[in-house]
Order: sequence, then C-alpha cells, then structure tokens
Amino acid sequence: MARVFDVIEWADEMPNEIVHRFPEVGAGDFRIGSQVIVREAQAAVFFRDGKALDVFGPGRHTITTANIPLLINVLGKAFDGRSPFTAEVYFVSMREFRDRKWGTPQPIPVQTPGVGLGWLLLKGFGTYSYQVKNPQQFVTQIVGTRGIYLMSDIENDLRSRLLRSLTDMFGEMKGKYQTVQDILGWLDEISAGVRAKAAAEFEAIGLELKTFVIASMTPSENTAEELRSRGLLDAQMYAQLQAADAMREAAQNPSGGAGLTAGIGAGMGIGNMISQTMSGMQQQQGGAQSAQPASGSLPPVMTPAEAAQVLRVSEEDVLAAIESGDLPARKIGRAYRISREALEKFLGG
Repeated sequence: MARVFDVIEWADEMPNEIVHRFPEVGAGDFRIGSQVIVREAQAAVFFRDGKALDVFGPGRHTITTANIPLLINVLGKAFDGRSPFTAEVYFVSMREFRDRKWGTPQPIPVQTPGVGLGWLLLKGFGTYSYQVKNPQQFVTQIVGTRGIYLMSDIENDLRSRLLRSLTDMFGEMKGKYQTVQDILGWLDEISAGVRAKAAAEFEAIGLELKTFVIASMTPSENTAEELRSRGLLDAQMYAQLQAADAMREAAQNPSGGAGLTAGIGAGMGIGNMISQTMSGMQQQQGGAQSAQPASGSLPPVMTPAEAAQVLRVSEEDVLAAIESGDLPARKIGRAYRISREALEKFLGG
C-alpha cells in the first residue's frame, strides 16, 4: 500500500541544490489536512500530471482545496476531503547564488578595423550571481521530472548565455575602442551592458541575473595563429604572416637546406607584393619611365624573375648575365638566388 505523507518538508539548507523533488522517485500520496513546511529561502511548488497546482512560500501550510484550488478541477467535485491524492512537491532554493565564476573557454574575437591585424582575441573571467525569480516557471521549463537539480546542472548553460551577450556587446561597441587599453576603460559599461542583455534570457527560464562583473580581460598570446584558424584574416595579411613565419624559420636555420629554401621562397612573396604595388603606383601616375628603385625597397634576396622586374628586362637576360659571371648569384638546387647587394653592385657598373 502506498505511504500517505502527513508532513511534507525538505529540511536541508540546499547549499548546492537549486531544486529538490519530494519524493525523489515516483509520486507522493498526500491528502487534505497534510502539513507543508517550507523553510526560509525556499518555495514549494505542487505538481500533478505536469501541471502546477500551487506555490507555497516560507512557513507552515495546511493543504486545503482553497489553497490548492486546481485539485477540484483535477479530481472532480465529489472529492472526499480525507482521501489521498498523488502529486509531487518541488522545493526550490530562493536564495541568491553569489560569486559564481565565468570565463572564456575560447578567446572572443573583437574587430578593430584599421588597427594591427584588424582583430583582437580576448580572454576574460569574472563573477556573476543569480536567483530564482519564478519557481513554477523554472521547474516547468528547466527541471522537468528530475529528483535533484544541482547548481552545476544549469551553470554551463548560464555561462554560455553570458558569453553570447558579452560577444554581442563587443560587436555593438565596435568603433569605440582600438586597443586592449581602450577596452579596459570600458569594463564597467560592458559589464552593465551584458547584465542588461542577458537579463531577458534569464527571466525566460524563471531566473534573475543579479550581477555580472568582468574581473580581467587580456589578449590571447596566439592571436595571429588563432585568427588564421578561424579564417578571420584577409588573404593579403595571411600571405604576409606566412612569409614572415617562413623567413623567421630560415633565419633560425643557418645551415640552409629545405628550411632556407622555403624561407627564401616565402621572402620572394613579400618582394613580389612590394614590386607589384610599386609598379601599379607608377602606372596610375602614367609613368612609363624606368627608374632605379631605392635599395630599401628591394627584398634581401630575389629570384631571376624578380631581378628582371627591377631591371626592366627579361628573365632570360638576367640568366645570361648570371651565366656570364657579370651578375653574382648563388645556385640552390636548380634555382638561382640573387642578393640585394649583388644587384646594386651590378647596377652601379
């Protein structure tokens, strides 16, 4: 025979629980006249067949058809006041959950048009606090039929909501900052904006976001690499970073070999872009005259094709000068490479 509960309570202070179901498994058998004891900072929500019957605040309550009026509709007018009825009671912690931690598992991309790489990747952490505002709504939408619902069960979702709002805030503030120092000057405003934006999402599940604080915001140490992996760099900037990486690797490999060849080849990419830019500027000015470029504009190492572009001759002419010994060059594998100094000496006669 099912046990009939005459006293319904959950005496635990619920330090890590948001909701505790009574009983934890199955439905409870209650009856009119049973006592419901609700502790301070608790609320008790009666449910039957997935429908909320009533919500009790702190204090001692006696179950009557007056304080659970939906029982009449559920069980019918012929209900016997002493007969048991089945239901579940959810004890909800109404205290404020303070100093909850949040952080950025992945850096947040922040656009900085015209500055540096055009993006920052920021890492941050801080605290927030929340409280159940509508226990019936919270149990209905979030808890379901679980016997125990812990803080850890919902806080991953809450942190995700906060980080979405933080990312939105950075997007809305684009143009108000250019550097990390600028952003640090706006932390209070950003914190208040995130709280305002996320408040509606919290309220939709029966919670109230009480505070949101950004304790720290710093740039990622691997910004360039992460921007590449996220596809946030334009093609030209991506090529320049690749070339710079290759040249740095070549400089760290003085013995030559494949690393040197790759570094020189990447360096040619930068030289090519510089030469094309200079050539385009000359054409826009209508200048068809050949001029000896300043030494500072030449890459440190060039291919015969790039040297030919500087000299305004064909690549075959450069190769002929190399083979005759007039233009010093070094052969690496099957390819020639010409130093800036050798080309300047050749031009000087």
